[in-house]
Amino acid sequence: MDVSQMPGHLIRRLQQRSNQIFSQRTQAAGLDLTSVQFAALDAIATHPGADQATIAELIAFDRATIGGVVDRLLQKGWIQRSISQHDRRARVLKLTALGTRMLQKLQPLVEDLQVEILSPLNPAEQKTFAKLASKLIQQGD
Repeated sequence: MDVSQMPGHLIRRLQQRSNQIFSQRTQAAGLDLTSVQFAALDAIATHPGADQATIAELIAFDRATIGGVVDRLLQKGWIQRSISQHDRRARVLKLTALGTRMLQKLQPLVEDLQVEILSPLNPAEQKTFAKLASKLIQQGD
């Protein structure tokens, strides 16, 4: 089998393409942000008061390294971290007003770049791709 046509290789290449487009578009908009930081920001907005471990789980990110992502969002002033009232060991997260404005600015940009990532596919192929990718991900969960 040709390695360049193996599913694992193709998935890795697609992730590289996705990250490259994300980086190019956010940098062009004057934003310093990774796709993982965006995913965390969105998850925190959707689940205010969740702890770091929960956010890591929601975005399928390593629990051991989510702290670095959270630290960068804190440094940007986009989120707040505080001690949970229910579990003093847990740190809960929520967006700041600046984080809310940033997410509102980012959402249309990220939606547009999704179109760009899938632009070689026609609309029916895009739906099929999303359905199949979701099926593969759900199998691993």
